Amino acid sequence: MKRKVLKITLILILLIGLLGLFEAFKPGLSDFLSESHKVDGNILVIDGWLRITEVEMIREEIRNQKHDLIIIPGMQSSDLEFCIVPMNGFLIFYPRFHTLVNEADDNHIIEITTRSKMGGIYRCHFNFYVNDSLVADFVSNEHPGRSSLKWHGSLRNIDSLTVQFTNDMFDENGDRDLYVKEIIIDDTLIISYQYNSVIDFGLIGGSDRIFNDYDSHPQIIRNKLFTFGVDSSKVRAITVKKTSFNRTLASALAVRNWIKSSGKSVKGINVVSMGIHSRRTLLTYKRVFNKTDNIGIISLPERDEGVSGKNSVFRIFVEMADYLYYNIILIPYMWSS
Repeated sequence: MKRKVLKITLILILLIGLLGLFEAFKPGLSDFLSESHKVDGNILVIDGWLRITEVEMIREEIRNQKHDLIIIPGMQSSDLEFCIVPMNGFLIFYPRFHTLVNEADDNHIIEITTRSKMGGIYRCHFNFYVNDSLVADFVSNEHPGRSSLKWHGSLRNIDSLTVQFTNDMFDENGDRDLYVKEIIIDDTLIISYQYNSVIDFGLIGGSDRIFNDYDSHPQIIRNKLFTFGVDSSKVRAITVKKTSFNRTLASALAVRNWIKSSGKSVKGINVVSMGIHSRRTLLTYKRVFNKTDNIGIISLPERDEGVSGKNSVFRIFVEMADYLYYNIILIPYMWSS
């Protein structure tokens, strides 16, 4: 028993020492892992797990560069039950149930299923509109719940139901996001956000409108790129079977296989990734494509969402370990084509 306690104690001391060492070298390691190096390429690859707000960072990159092809690889995901509204804007539902309901005016109960990314003073506030009329406002809690209101009228006269997120913010404690799942009327009519809604981040009906007709994160980014004016024929969203291990490798292999099967010529590939994950992403694509000169990386600056200094060091420690691990598992690809 004493020997076991001593062993655990020594391991903890070693880990603390390693974290202390990483604290001392954190700035240099962060720069190393966040490498950004573009090449003269005709294909742009965007990591499919990036958020809409992060994709906004490359708006000008996409507009100014004439890419032959933009590929967005990513995993199947189970976290699309809720629509993420990451900034102030409007999530507009179009019910399309005119022929399914009674025409007469009546009393109805309308419920909106939402949750907030954070709780307490960081809960989300949203207004709710029936057509163009503001009928209620709510505060969403951290855990999923229904916000309810009474409304009198004919359901056939409803053209739209709108959730307006009003208090987006970001500080040292995190990023406030609103999550919306569905609207329920009279406990029988359920209107899911998927395939029944759009997001407007600017003026309603403006050019920054995203249609929620997707089943995966890569398709969300694809729809966002359309708001930038990107030709739909130049965008390919690739959804990879969900896996818990080596997801970066799975995405890179999916890109390689699709390019091979499509017969597209490759002058060069630039991959868009986030922060300290970028070095491992670059390594993976270079090994998978068995290239060194024509693979580049665009590293987006990441925000520390309420991450303390110690946790930041821990993230760098974990990413460095993952980078070393990838150097090992990618060895077979050094001699493949």
